[in-house]
Amino acid sequence: MAFLRSPFAPELPPALKGLRVTLRVPDTGDYSQWAELRGASRRFLVPWEPEWPSNDLSRTAFRSRVRRYWRDVEEDFAYPFFIYATESRRLLGAITLSNVRRGVAQMGTLGYWIGEPFARQGYMTEAVGLMLHFAFDHLQLHRVEAACLPANAASVALLRRTGFQEEGLARAYLKINGQWRDHLLFAHLGVGGNAAGGL
Repeated sequence: MAFLRSPFAPELPPALKGLRVTLRVPDTGDYSQWAELRGASRRFLVPWEPEWPSNDLSRTAFRSRVRRYWRDVEEDFAYPFFIYATESRRLLGAITLSNVRRGVAQMGTLGYWIGEPFARQGYMTEAVGLMLHFAFDHLQLHRVEAACLPANAASVALLRRTGFQEEGLARAYLKINGQWRDHLLFAHLGVGGNAAGGL
C-alpha cells in the first residue's frame, strides 16, 4: 500500500493506493462522477441506506457534504474516502471511517457503498483492506466496528472475508429506507484480515 499526497488539500489524509483501487478524500471536483454513479445506482442502494433527501444529488448539497467531510477530518471525527479504480480513475463507490473515539476506546465505525456496475468484483474487499490499514497503522485505532442488515448477504460476506467477527444483533439499530431495522454487529481488532475476494 502506498500513501500519495492529495492534490486538492494538503492538510487532508493522503490517498491510499492499492493494486486495483485508490481511496481519496472527496473534493468538490468529484461531483459529476458521484452524482452520475449515485443516480444510476439508486434502486440498488436504497434498500440498504437511510432515506435520500429530495436534493441529495444536487451540486449544492454535494458541496455542503464535502465541507462537512473536511470538517470531520480536521476534527478527527471521520475519514471519508471515495473509491476510484486505480487505472481508469473511475469512481466506484465510497468508504468512511466515522464516529472515531479516542481515549480508552480508540475505535471507529466503518460504512461503505459501491455503485451497482461495480458490485461483487472485489473492489470493495480491497478498499476495506486499505481502510483497515489506515485505521490501525495510521490512526492507531484499536477496534473498527461495522453493522449491516441481516438480509444483506454480500455485505455480511464482505465483513467476514476481511477479518471482521460477528458480535451480535442490535434491534432497531438504524433507520434504513424509512424504517428502524435490526442490524448484525461486527468488529475487527486489527488481526486476521485479508484483502482478497469479491464484493
